[in-house]
Amino acid sequence: PTIAAVSPRRAALIAGIGYVLLFGLAVFANFFVREGLVATDDAQATAINIAESNTLFRLGLVAFVAIFLIDIVVAWALHIVFRTQHHDLSLVAAWSRLVYTVFLGVAAIFFFQALAFYDSAAVADVMSAAERNAQAFIGLELFNSAWLIGLAAFGLHLIVLGFLVARSAETPRWLGHLMIVAGAAYIIDTTAHTVLADYADHADAFLVMVALPSVVAEGWFGLWLLTRAHRRRTA
Repeated sequence: PTIAAVSPRRAALIAGIGYVLLFGLAVFANFFVREGLVATDDAQATAINIAESNTLFRLGLVAFVAIFLIDIVVAWALHIVFRTQHHDLSLVAAWSRLVYTVFLGVAAIFFFQALAFYDSAAVADVMSAAERNAQAFIGLELFNSAWLIGLAAFGLHLIVLGFLVARSAETPRWLGHLMIVAGAAYIIDTTAHTVLADYADHADAFLVMVALPSVVAEGWFGLWLLTRAHRRRTA
């Protein structure tokens, strides 16, 4: 039998649910696990933290993998929602989110690498604990680097999507503008990481610059997706 095409209403519902799941998973994986266990510039302390909370670290990795998979579905669903607005730009938004997702998947590999250095008996036979901890810590730092590059692509996604939202008759224009600001903030932050040798001295300011518009814009957008789906269902 022929499978019916997914409607924009159903796609909005799928994307909205995806946004809710992504928010919860990202808070857990990034703040409770990555920020909670990885000590800045301290491989030994990080190794101790992960050894004491190994299950939590592994659950964080599961959460990142889940984010990787859910983002693929969200990219597809958002393309369906906005393809009638502008097909080509909707594709650009979807592809740029997928590029970000690929980099997140690559970044997750470094979590697996860190686990291998911490837990592998074969590695322990040929490397000292200090060497293993240092190599694992480098892997965790490379996770940050890979994810950071991906976030630049995510910034492009938000800029293009924000443009589509601002042009749409169904969405608040200010939501689109805020999404564009959030997308630009991601790109500026990635660039600053690259060009500022003293980035750490300004990290808190950049965090606020990225987090404030991003949380408000993406939370507002996720809510709009869910309410749009509900309105169409009850209409």
